[in-house]
Amino acid sequence: MADPVTPQVPALDDTSDLRLGPEIDEALLAVLPLVGSWSGHGTGVDPASGEQFTFAQRVTFAHDGRPFLSYDLHSWVLDQAGSVLRQGVREHGFLRMGEAEDELELVLTTADGVIEIFTGLAGDLRWELVTTAVGFTPSAEQIAGERRLYAIAGDTLAYVQEVAVEGGSYQPLVNGQLQRD
Repeated sequence: MADPVTPQVPALDDTSDLRLGPEIDEALLAVLPLVGSWSGHGTGVDPASGEQFTFAQRVTFAHDGRPFLSYDLHSWVLDQAGSVLRQGVREHGFLRMGEAEDELELVLTTADGVIEIFTGLAGDLRWELVTTAVGFTPSAEQIAGERRLYAIAGDTLAYVQEVAVEGGSYQPLVNGQLQRD
């Protein structure tokens, strides 16, 4: 009797380098400039306490040839000298094109127990998104919604996030400038 064959586990095809890996799907041309690894710094305000903070961040937009980008974000809260105090926000999601031209859809989860669905529009090196649904684990901090604006100028990805707490209006959360790695 022959030994059973163990199936191979394929290597991942995800790439954040457009020169490597599979060809990017044509549907993603409106978000093509985002593909890559980005890192940098920013500032934020805790909506509950009003406390300001600074952070370092690494963001990756990658693709595997299918019509979506994967999105990974890691951040670290910094002290006044720029040293790491602790790990910060961690997010993972998928950015895809919507049904209409230049329409965007983003499905996002955080390590803090929040799930968000965004829709928005792609412009000329500019992407605007707003939540259409927000879900929470029982222990997660609850928000009513979020808005995000991303823009690229040269090799800099700049962004702003605003959050609305239950019953409130949108207020600044974080902003940052990331450089292409």
